[in-house]
Amino acid sequence: MAEKEEQALNYIEETVLKKRKHSEDWAIRRRQQLLERQWKIKQDKKLAFKKPEDFIKEYRSKQMDLVKMKQRVKRRKTSTASSSKLLFVIRIQGNAPVHPQMQKILRSFGLKRIYSGVFLKATEGTLAMLNKVEPYVTYGYPNLKNVRDLIFKKGLAKVEKERVPLTDNNVIEQALGQHGVLCLEDMVHEIHSVGRHFKEVTRFLWPFSLAKPEDGFSGKKNLFKNGGDSGNREENINELIAKMT
Repeated sequence: MAEKEEQALNYIEETVLKKRKHSEDWAIRRRQQLLERQWKIKQDKKLAFKKPEDFIKEYRSKQMDLVKMKQRVKRRKTSTASSSKLLFVIRIQGNAPVHPQMQKILRSFGLKRIYSGVFLKATEGTLAMLNKVEPYVTYGYPNLKNVRDLIFKKGLAKVEKERVPLTDNNVIEQALGQHGVLCLEDMVHEIHSVGRHFKEVTRFLWPFSLAKPEDGFSGKKNLFKNGGDSGNREENINELIAKMT
């Protein structure tokens, strides 16, 4: 009789835990949807109250962006090869008007918002594209610890255009099991090593939403090597990632 009562209690506990997990996942999705809605309303309000001179100023700013981008392309030298094949890129500017050509590059990387971050393969083509949008991003070579922290702390899966928390390895197995990626540690390994299925794993991940550093950014448009914030930080990106996760 006592054994039956114990089994019944255990069954109820398991049910409660499942409901709690479902509620937490639902709350995360709802919070993200609310943030997106608030951001869209804010952008619509900005557009509604623009004066004619604001449009002129915005146009000139975008054209100046294009001129500077062309100058950077002309000055760019072939980058020296790094032992790391992995990049982590963070968008550090988002409010200023961006020329459509640069906006297209940022969107192709998945960097639609300020303080969003993505893993990219460090190819010459990728570095050339990053050079074009250099004032808006900072990037470098993440270490294994930060790759793991990003995925475990900030990782969200992209499932049917919805953000899904990576709290259940079954979600990973269903999406990536055919590539031998079954759990969070498999994802960490595949990304850090830039493995055969790096592309599939990074596409499965939603762009990371990072926190603004407590000390902020002092010189966003100036290059990191010149005392600013943008551009290639190489291994120094790890210090910034730690502040933003």
